[in-house]
Amino acid sequence: MMARGAGWLALMVVVAQAFAGDEYPTKPIRLVIAFAPGSATDSMGRVLADALSNRLGQQVVVENRPGATGMLAAAHVARSAPDGYTLLMTTNSTHGANSYIYKSLPYDPIRDFEPVARTATLPFMLVVNPSVPGDTAGEFIAYAKAHRGELSYGTASTTSLIGAETINRLAGTGLVGVSYKASTQAMLDLVAGRLQVMVADFATAMPQVKAGRLKVLGVTTARGSALLPGVPPMAHSLPGFDVTSWNGVFAPAGTQKIIVSRLAREILAVLGKPSVIARLAEIGFEVEPMGPEQFGAYVREQIGYWGKLVRDAGIQPQ
Repeated sequence: MMARGAGWLALMVVVAQAFAGDEYPTKPIRLVIAFAPGSATDSMGRVLADALSNRLGQQVVVENRPGATGMLAAAHVARSAPDGYTLLMTTNSTHGANSYIYKSLPYDPIRDFEPVARTATLPFMLVVNPSVPGDTAGEFIAYAKAHRGELSYGTASTTSLIGAETINRLAGTGLVGVSYKASTQAMLDLVAGRLQVMVADFATAMPQVKAGRLKVLGVTTARGSALLPGVPPMAHSLPGFDVTSWNGVFAPAGTQKIIVSRLAREILAVLGKPSVIARLAEIGFEVEPMGPEQFGAYVREQIGYWGKLVRDAGIQPQ
């Protein structure tokens, strides 16, 4: 009798879970953004939230929790109920570089999360204030080497930091880092001339480049980017240079697979729409979606990849 009772209990749990998945969602969903309003991740999150709200029949509410290169948002979501109503929109900062930039994290990027979907990759670009001599990455590097310690770069993300410090290591430029809470703040100082250089994401830098307020000298991807044709990759001046960011959605560990699958299915459907692809391209994203299993394997690989970039750049854990 006890065995039969246990069997019925297990069956009831399975049925209840399946029912919950079919009914989900029954209330608004919070999409926690790991970076500040106006950032590339925020822009991606808002496009996704709008489209998902229509598909899911419930509002997806964006909630920005910037700070500590995404750690505040990641820790918050990791501690949230695994019910599918709190999700994390983040990058390779929280699930890659942070594991090596900081001596300890308030979350585990693997154990504390369920991968839902990778949404896109985000190339970065080397931009300088127009007052800085040189129209190519090579000319800039030569100038910076001749004026070591005189040029400052701004950084508000691990990708920006690692990109600039990789230039320092490979070229011996001696650029001096200045930390910011948000990329938009660093961009304002760069345009104003209080900074001279930045490795910036397309979403933040492109409006300033198009307006002629900044010069773009190179892109950080190994083979360049279709979003900025004609601009050479940094690898042409610094062989081996390859720094590419990505964005993705995670749920707290323990979230039912049927809910994760539903979310992934809807996100991938959204990312397959030509109108969404075009909108994301306008703000600097190349849509390259992955589902839960592929994304999970990718994140594990990326943690090692970003660890190597951090070590090679000579960045010491804080």
